[in-house]
Amino acid sequence: MKKKLKSILTYFVLISGGLFMVLPFIWMILSSLKTMPEIMAIPPKWLPDTPQWSNYGEAMSRAPFPRYFLNSVIVTTLAVALQTFLSIMMAYATSRFQFPGRNALFALLLGLMMVPYEMLLITNYVTMTRLHWLDTFAALIVPNTASVYYTYILRSNFLRVPDSYLYSSRLDGANSWKYLWRIMVPMNKSTIMTVILLNAIGEWNSFMWPMIVTNSDALRTVQVGLITFNNDTSTRYDLLMAAATIIITPLMTLFIVARKRIVSAFSHGGIKG
Repeated sequence: MKKKLKSILTYFVLISGGLFMVLPFIWMILSSLKTMPEIMAIPPKWLPDTPQWSNYGEAMSRAPFPRYFLNSVIVTTLAVALQTFLSIMMAYATSRFQFPGRNALFALLLGLMMVPYEMLLITNYVTMTRLHWLDTFAALIVPNTASVYYTYILRSNFLRVPDSYLYSSRLDGANSWKYLWRIMVPMNKSTIMTVILLNAIGEWNSFMWPMIVTNSDALRTVQVGLITFNNDTSTRYDLLMAAATIIITPLMTLFIVARKRIVSAFSHGGIKG
């Protein structure tokens, strides 16, 4: 009886927490089909009287969202590819190569994770200005090509690979480069895929940095495009929710498809919780 009660309580807490987290997304989707009076109604009105499907078409016509989507795809693809490559290389170097100060160097890198991102904005902005990269794809991509966090995740998994694989590859004539890409990467492909997915989600949702370094519609991303619905006097919440629903759909689909892989990689990477 105690086990059943404990199980019921556990499921109740988990389901309640899940519903609490899903609630904002449900409200966003329902609000995208409402009129402004229905959104602003007090007490809140959950369901619209007549679904306003035209909100989606009007929201997409308010700004060049096709161009914003293309920019986000370009920035996300290139930034994720470069960051994944550099994270793999750094994780491999700090997990397999023996050199003086290796642990101290990695400890220093971990210490950089304690620095708030907002503190780096001014420094990065000044750097982009001196390089004359403002309002270019380089400014959107290059500052995001290194990640200590993803390096830490990959290094934890690389350290789990027995040294016997390295010795066997040496006997077969494989150098460090071949050992990395033919043995280490395939053995940790689940974690690498998770890093790619999490990185893609982060890049797609990035708002502050693209807003700072871009000045024209030709370079802005979808998240920055959402400010189109704000002005000095009011905010079109109906159109904002419609645009946000469209923008978040690819990420939600990606997360639902890959959720098991993400959980599996984190549970095997020694970073639970």
